[in-house]
Amino acid sequence: MTHAAVKVLQSANMVIECSELDDMRAIWSSEAAMAICNRPYDSGLHQWLENLPPEKLPKGRLSLTLEDVEETVIGLFDDPDVAQASYVQMLASDVAAQAKAFVGIMDVKRFTMRFDVVTNNACRKFHQDNVTARLLCAYRGRGTQYGICNGAPEPDVIHEMQTGAVGLFKGRQWPSYQASTVYHRSPPIEGTGETRLLLVIDTSVCGDDCCN
Repeated sequence: MTHAAVKVLQSANMVIECSELDDMRAIWSSEAAMAICNRPYDSGLHQWLENLPPEKLPKGRLSLTLEDVEETVIGLFDDPDVAQASYVQMLASDVAAQAKAFVGIMDVKRFTMRFDVVTNNACRKFHQDNVTARLLCAYRGRGTQYGICNGAPEPDVIHEMQTGAVGLFKGRQWPSYQASTVYHRSPPIEGTGETRLLLVIDTSVCGDDCCN
């Protein structure tokens, strides 16, 4: 395992940071609440997505198998001119890599994948998801915020994932679930003019609709 760092926020509430997608399997540790992969994010893809008008960004939710991912991502671009851009294939391949890691770590065949285009304060309250596990990656805009909530509505210290970083979060349906005080939320952006493009992959095909 090639962990870049291990941040212990509280006993049995560990946030594991790594540089390889497969290393997020450390989430299976009983002490881990989430794993973050701070992998390199292609600057060209990032800038291309930042420059796209919000209405041209991919958006949709589907139940998939791994073999369907790349074609599905490409199909989410409605504008045929945009869909032909080389960065669309790059995005599709990157999403497929995340899905492959997710499927391997969670040992599932089907999963729910969605792209959300967020312009408001979606899921502004710190929470835990009612799923087994959820993968989150902000391709555009700010990343998911997280921290320890010791009975308070917000943590004393709020951490924020980098744009392009991949987070794998335990949900309340995790096997042998033990209550964790690590909560997360979508960063508040309403009124800033910011648009976020968020990839969400769930173990369940009927997970909740919260954005992060």
